Amino acid sequence: MKDFEQDITSCVEVLRRGGLILYPTDTIWGIGCDATNAAAVRRIYDLKRRADNKALIVLLDSEDHLDHYVVDVPAMAYDLMNVAVKPLTLIYEGAYNLAPNLLGANDSVGIRVSREEFSHRLCECFGRPIVSTSANISGAATARTFGDISDEIKSGVDYVVSYRQNEVTPHTASNIILLRGDGTFKIIR
Repeated sequence: MKDFEQDITSCVEVLRRGGLILYPTDTIWGIGCDATNAAAVRRIYDLKRRADNKALIVLLDSEDHLDHYVVDVPAMAYDLMNVAVKPLTLIYEGAYNLAPNLLGANDSVGIRVSREEFSHRLCECFGRPIVSTSANISGAATARTFGDISDEIKSGVDYVVSYRQNEVTPHTASNIILLRGDGTFKIIR
């Protein structure tokens, strides 16, 4: 099994080439790509057989980078991230510097700042946001461990991370909150 840093190095190389990775995150295993590369994002939609009108979530390593991808980050976002006890994805309006085909209505984007060791380090080393979408075919049950991921997904990516494959504790998806431009919010999940 490759060690942690070898997995990080291999992932970064694949991401820079526009490839897809299968990797552990702060929640469930995710399919990832460079969130600024529209062709790579298209490959994820195709692999998942997902309608391209459904936005994708991206990971960052630090809240300090939010303003590189969101026009106006509400102060409430920082407050919510500071009090969250489990991984939290915030949906922001007015995203930019990201692949247009991963955005939702009003150029919205779901962003999660990862504090989990592997995905945090991966985002840090890559230096750009990374797509993080569940490692399943659209409509199929969410894979809560590596062992639950279908062979179709595993063979459809360019690199599968070795780190954490043997974990058997099931993981769950993040909470999701939509932040509106008028200062209100809506809990999605």
